[in-house]
Amino acid sequence: MTEQELITVVLRARDGDRIAYGELVERFQSTVYAVALARLRNPTEAQELTQEVFLHAMKKLPQLRDVQCFPGWLRQITVRMAINRMTRSGPLHKVEPEALENAQAAGISPLDELVRAELREELWRGLERLKAVDRATLVAFYIRGQSLKQMSRDFETPVGTIKRRLHVARNRLKKQMERASAETAGSVAMEEPRPKRRKRKLACV
Repeated sequence: MTEQELITVVLRARDGDRIAYGELVERFQSTVYAVALARLRNPTEAQELTQEVFLHAMKKLPQLRDVQCFPGWLRQITVRMAINRMTRSGPLHKVEPEALENAQAAGISPLDELVRAELREELWRGLERLKAVDRATLVAFYIRGQSLKQMSRDFETPVGTIKRRLHVARNRLKKQMERASAETAGSVAMEEPRPKRRKRKLACV
């Protein structure tokens, strides 16, 4: 979905088009789930929150003035609702070890190491920057714990293609993580000489 297509769909959804809103749910479901899981550390709660987020967003969408900001607006809702849920539920829960068992089949990879390192938020920011198919493939296999056969059925794609997608998506995620790490290091180095001068950051709200 191109940027212009997204704007058109958001406008239709804001005007009450349920079919258009369904397209937005399909497009951003994996992203919302990833953000929710990064905060909640529990797949079941993350799935429940994902549903709640889209129900809430549907009610609040008419209040969104700049439709170009929809992705960021949706993410803000997810983060806020996750924090509210954590406040009500108490301590954070980590992902159950069983959810990562299938990762052994693909061998040790940078993704395996990152996922096992308590699902650091940097990982999820990297996932959000991937293409939808790469993100959905990694989340299904490593987070939801689906087998290759299950993914083949869900994606309506041969197992061999799923394996190739996993390999490609892992490499792309690794590059995203390395790029983000380099950008962070460069940003810190530039800010150190002038710690008191801070540029105003424009937010898309």
